Amino acid sequence: MDDWFYRNIVEPGKLPTLLALSSFILTFLITRTVTRLIRAGKGPFRNVTPGGMHIHHVVPGVILTVVGGFAALSATGHDVAAAVCAVIFGIGAGLVLDEFALLLHLDDVYWTEEGRKSVEVVVLAAALALLVLSGFSPLGVDQLTEEERENRAVVILTLAADFVFVIVTLLKGKLRMALIGVLVPFVALFGAVRLARPGSPWARRFYRNRPRARARAQLRSYRHDRRWDRPRRKFQDLIGGAPDRPTGPGGGDR
Repeated sequence: MDDWFYRNIVEPGKLPTLLALSSFILTFLITRTVTRLIRAGKGPFRNVTPGGMHIHHVVPGVILTVVGGFAALSATGHDVAAAVCAVIFGIGAGLVLDEFALLLHLDDVYWTEEGRKSVEVVVLAAALALLVLSGFSPLGVDQLTEEERENRAVVILTLAADFVFVIVTLLKGKLRMALIGVLVPFVALFGAVRLARPGSPWARRFYRNRPRARARAQLRSYRHDRRWDRPRRKFQDLIGGAPDRPTGPGGGDR
């Protein structure tokens, strides 16, 4: 086990990435646990409100992310400083993305339906980091042989093709597939050849005069959402807590 860890994590310089990812996930889970306890009125935890102003944890998160990120620029990939910077950055990123929905809406939507976007972004960010840690390179360059890498024309064409697939997938309204497709080109290719989601820029531009394609896209989107919406919501509620019921305007942060 030690030999595998050294050969696959330490020697390739992936230890800072592993530490950043671990601290990121752990920070998110601890933060959600604390906020759920505050919401339920249990435990010793309370909101931080100096002078009556509610300080969201995205504030220290931004500070830690900036400090860890800039400090990492001056650290090498194998020393203790790089590991410490990675942990600081991971903690900061976990705090920031836990309140991603607040930044997106510029409103206190932590326990609302809109607040689910924070959980979605955290899961997606963790998945992308795991792919990088597993050895996937952006746009599939890691899949090229040594001879192909020496041929710059092949590299440029491969990057261009993968980039086109990612852009098409994004225009078709499939953000998750586009982001994952940056690391796994097959995912971007799959998203690019499939029908666009209704309301996406691609559908508005190319399905405008194609009623059959528009109807097929709507039917496929309906079936997909019907199949996956409930499991996705249950998973989000499990790790992030269920949002407040819409009984009135607002909805407290904690």
